[in-house]
Amino acid sequence: MIKEEMISEITVEKIKELNKVALDARSSSYVPYSRFAVGAALLSSDGSITKGINIENAAFTPGTCAERTAIYSAIANGKKDFLAISICGGEKGKEPNDYCPPCGVCRQVIREFADKNKFLIILCKTVDDYKIYTLEELLPLSFGPESMQE
Repeated sequence: MIKEEMISEITVEKIKELNKVALDARSSSYVPYSRFAVGAALLSSDGSITKGINIENAAFTPGTCAERTAIYSAIANGKKDFLAISICGGEKGKEPNDYCPPCGVCRQVIREFADKNKFLIILCKTVDDYKIYTLEELLPLSFGPESMQE
């Protein structure tokens, strides 16, 4: 699959840097209800990294995920060309003990702003323990911007 070629374009060192940013971001998560802290690190084509955290709300639906926080923050700062995102999550104050894939809403938001066949989604437990997927693998038969064109 294309993924091997894509991974070679993003170095292992860059993947580990993204994982570290995502892991560190978890400490800023606002999760008083679930205590499930998620951090994300979004890599733009210019090499910059935007972090994201999940933010809960007592009313639940106004809360947002780390992935969307990172994407919306990057867009607000003029970035729109994304290469990869690292995501990690687990009980606040503890190391993650499993991989944390993006929810369906986040997959759809990523689909809006990323190439489904080239964008990498990195799920990490530690800097060195991670799995890599393309968006197409996590959201097959997706509906995207080109679906709205005649």
